[in-house]
Amino acid sequence: MDAKDESKKEVRFSVIGTISTPHDTVRDMPIQPSGAGNTEGVAEILPNFIPGLRDLEGFSHIMLLYHLHKVEGYKLVVKPFMDDREHGVFSTRSPKRPSPVGISIVRLVKIEGGKVYFEGADMLDGTPLLDIKPFMRQFDNRPHAVSGWLDRKDDDLVERTRSDTRFV
Repeated sequence: MDAKDESKKEVRFSVIGTISTPHDTVRDMPIQPSGAGNTEGVAEILPNFIPGLRDLEGFSHIMLLYHLHKVEGYKLVVKPFMDDREHGVFSTRSPKRPSPVGISIVRLVKIEGGKVYFEGADMLDGTPLLDIKPFMRQFDNRPHAVSGWLDRKDDDLVERTRSDTRFV
């Protein structure tokens, strides 16, 4: 069921750049960076935000936050790619969300000027970039985390699973 909420408070973000990847269609894309392997991407940062890249090259991994710009509408109950049962959207990484924001933890390859090269590209070509955050092992790792319904699945399932058109 598609849901619409006209009373939703609007929040605006500034786009800081654009992500380029080899994925020009949703079908057969990796569903997470760990399933994308060495697939390369480039985040091209707008000139006025380039000074914000200072000292980022010292990190092995970064978090990219981006707008899921091709998603229309949302569903509060979805059947995710990695299960054959429906779940509440907030217990999934479904792109069809009330606030279509994606996050990917990717391996930083290099920075050249305003271009940030990375591996693990699991987003569409032309995706608007909202933010970059460094991945910090000291407080981003949670070795004893529990993954709800996903814990009943094979650990390597994400690497084998590809997207289809169910959320387009």
